[in-house]
Amino acid sequence: MSYSVGQVARFAGVTVRTLHHYDEIGLLVPGDRSHAGHRRYAEADLDRLQRILFYRELGFPLEEVAALLDDPEADPRAHLRRRHELLTARIEKLRKMAAAVEHAMEARRMGIDLTPEERFEVFGDNDPEQYAEEAEQRWGGTRAYAESRRRTAGYTKADWQRMKAEADDWGGRYAALVNEAEPPTGTRAMDMAEEHRRHISAWFYDCPYEMHRGLAAMYVSDERFKAYYDSMAPGLAEHLTAAIEANAARHTA
Repeated sequence: MSYSVGQVARFAGVTVRTLHHYDEIGLLVPGDRSHAGHRRYAEADLDRLQRILFYRELGFPLEEVAALLDDPEADPRAHLRRRHELLTARIEKLRKMAAAVEHAMEARRMGIDLTPEERFEVFGDNDPEQYAEEAEQRWGGTRAYAESRRRTAGYTKADWQRMKAEADDWGGRYAALVNEAEPPTGTRAMDMAEEHRRHISAWFYDCPYEMHRGLAAMYVSDERFKAYYDSMAPGLAEHLTAAIEANAARHTA
């Protein structure tokens, strides 16, 4: 059984012009001709074309493809081993490329597709990617985490700067409140705890009072959070935790 050049082109997903070119350079010469002189391809020709297209897919130039196929020392098993080796190498290369693209996508989803200089300009030494993996492990399946990812994906450098400025302003005012010995159950402290909750809701995810309470508990149980808040003023982490509890109680009573 033999096939016309048009049929083979459809089978293989190549153009008729490509098949003509392969014939002209001796890479794939059809095994037969019709009475009218038209090319006819046998099963052996299709097998050779499959191998040609395989090597071309791997990026081999036509000259090297011809050398691989016409090597008198190579047997079919050697060709199969060679193809397996090349495929394995290609898969590993593609895996690494996919991982690199995934990393870039993750950075964009987290809203931190900034240059290192820009990240430092906005966040200083507090690298926003530092705890990204841990955050995903702890909260990756939650609605709040998904919402935070969705929102921050669209943030620009200016957005991050504005968010950071708001947080720094709040931190300075709360530190002053603590230094003035304002009790955490006082109105000023509770109002600032409410401002803290609304800041989270505005920039990252909806933060109801029970969730805010859960975050407050983490501010004293996790040494990293405690150190962050206490760096604003000694004892601020515990003060804020108590203020958040008092604020939640007055709003949910």
